Amino acid sequence: MRLQKVCCDLDSFDSLITMDLLGSIMGSMTAPPAMSQKEKDKRKKMREMQKKMEEKTRVDTEKFREDVEKKINSFIKDDKSAKLEFPPLEKFQRAILHEVSEVAGLVAYSFGEEDVDRHTVVWKKESAPAEEELACLRAGKRWDPDEHARAKVAEAAEEEARRTELVESRKRKKVVPKSNYRDKYAHLTAGADDVARVGNNSSYGMVSAEEKKDRRTVEEIHADMRAKKKRQKLEEGEEEEGVDNEEGDNS
Repeated sequence: MRLQKVCCDLDSFDSLITMDLLGSIMGSMTAPPAMSQKEKDKRKKMREMQKKMEEKTRVDTEKFREDVEKKINSFIKDDKSAKLEFPPLEKFQRAILHEVSEVAGLVAYSFGEEDVDRHTVVWKKESAPAEEELACLRAGKRWDPDEHARAKVAEAAEEEARRTELVESRKRKKVVPKSNYRDKYAHLTAGADDVARVGNNSSYGMVSAEEKKDRRTVEEIHADMRAKKKRQKLEEGEEEEGVDNEEGDNS
């Protein structure tokens, strides 16, 4: 009991020493310097300015959306216009324009280089551009349907001329074999001429298909089958009789 009490006292003593050490360390640490009133006023001013900028951005965005919606509605009501082109806009403005166009049932595409001349064009669905027009506009070229049609005709004519030239060149080019195949394989076809000259002969084991035909009548075929079965039965009976005789001799 005394030993246990001594151990408990030692543990308590160690804990007190540790706490004192931590307290001295914490006491020696200096607190962060207090913010001056000037700095507080500066930070407050920056927060107020940030709020004002956010509010201005929100108001400008709402106003831009309203303007876009008005232009889109006027464009939809105008039966003579097939597309509506907007000037270069910021990325978030183009996103609003695409959103409004989609809600209105229109088709919108953006063309040009970012931060240079990136702009958006809106079409009515019945006048939406084809892939050829989109490819031309994305390449930064001006789309001309008449010029495109002429280019397609010229391209088709050029392709037809190329195919005709290829066919004609193949006709003009006559392929001449480098060697005579008869001379090359003469050792394999040496007896072919003799066989062709002699012709088919039954003495050589070659029988024509006409000679292979069965010319017997149905009655003759049935008679031959019955005779064959009868011979087989007789042969089987003779074999059994021979076996019985052998067994008798052995006994």
